[in-house]
This record gives sequence, C-alpha cells and structure tokens, in this order.
Amino acid sequence: MKIKEIPKSERPREKLIKKGANSLSSSELLAIILGEGVKNVNANELAFELLKEVRSMKNFVNLNYQELTKIKGIGPVKATKILAMVELGKRIFLESDEEKEKLTTAKDIYNYCKSFFYGLKQECFYCIYLDSKKKVLSSKLLFKGTMTKSNVHPREIFKEAYKVSASYIICIHNHPSGSVNPSPKDIEFTNYLIELGKIHGVLIYDHLIVSESKYFSFLENNLLD
Repeated sequence: MKIKEIPKSERPREKLIKKGANSLSSSELLAIILGEGVKNVNANELAFELLKEVRSMKNFVNLNYQELTKIKGIGPVKATKILAMVELGKRIFLESDEEKEKLTTAKDIYNYCKSFFYGLKQECFYCIYLDSKKKVLSSKLLFKGTMTKSNVHPREIFKEAYKVSASYIICIHNHPSGSVNPSPKDIEFTNYLIELGKIHGVLIYDHLIVSESKYFSFLENNLLD
C-alpha cells in the first residue's frame, strides 16, 4: 500500500501533529525519520521491517554507517538520518542531566550514567567530571574496548579534567557480560589512577562498574585508599 492510500489521519506525520509524538509507535516515529520508502515499500513498512531486522530500539546504539547500509532499503541518506537521530537523542539526555545533577553517592552516579551503556555490547569507559561541590561539569566517552593500561590513556582522562577545571573524576565502565565484579586489572588500573589523581590534584571520587541493572562501586566497597 502506498502512503497516499493510508487515511490521512492515520499517517505518522499527521498523527504526530494532531495527537503528539507520544501517541506514535516506534515504527511510526522511525517512518517519519526515514521520510520515504523504497520501490514497492512505503516508509511505514520500511520502518517496521528495519525494526524487525535490528530487533530492538536500543540496538540502534550499536549500529554504524556500514552496518546500516547493509540492511535492505537503507541507503546513505536514510543511514545518516538514523545515526543523527541516535546521536541527538544521546546529547539531549546528557545535556539535560548535566545542568541539574549533583553526584555524591554511588546510587546517584549509577542513576545518572546507566543510560550511557544501554544496549552496548562492548566495554566503554566514561569519565564524569565534577566541580568542588560534586556538581557535574561534563561527561565524556573516552575509550572503547577492554580496559587495560595500554588502551585507556590517563593523559586523556586528566586532560579533560584540566579543560573543565574539575576537582573530582568519576570513572565508569561496563561489563557487557552482566557481571559487575571488578577484575584484578580493574583494581590495578583504578589504583594507578588514584595515585595519578593525587599528583595532578584532581581526585578520583569513585569508579563504577555497571551493567543494565546493577553496579559495583569502588567507593562503597572502600577500595579508594
């Protein structure tokens, strides 16, 4: 069915205008982003098939341009629209949180950062930079991949701290396996950062290991000597 054959009141764009964005399904919202379909497939159908292929909205976080353009019906224009949509959503969330958040407990930190890792299938290392009152100055993704001294560079961690005049740094990384127990390498690297923080005058306030439903805090477990 062509989009013109769908009753006007049921077309995604018209429904959004009349009833608001929260009245639309995920596939209808995606159809608006896609803009148009491809030969013999309208935008609604293409959006539905794309969601079936990706399997879950959260999995869009993991897709890159090359992976998207391998999906039938998704060319360069549609792929870049989708990637821009995902990135804009991340930035809106982070900016709104950074304006108001004060992080003093591990639970505060976890509630603030858990969305950073939603749906990710590889380890990512973030730092949150705080002022002297523990208010968020900035949040930054610094590294992807297994966390070791060789690929998590302390100079990048502290360089950002200097940029925003941070007093404290919170480190967070995820374990895609779901286990949040720190490995010997996690403990070794955290101790290394603590010592560097003392030298640089920017203290490591906490290090969280997170999954989608739980966390481990070095601060709560008295591992920040």
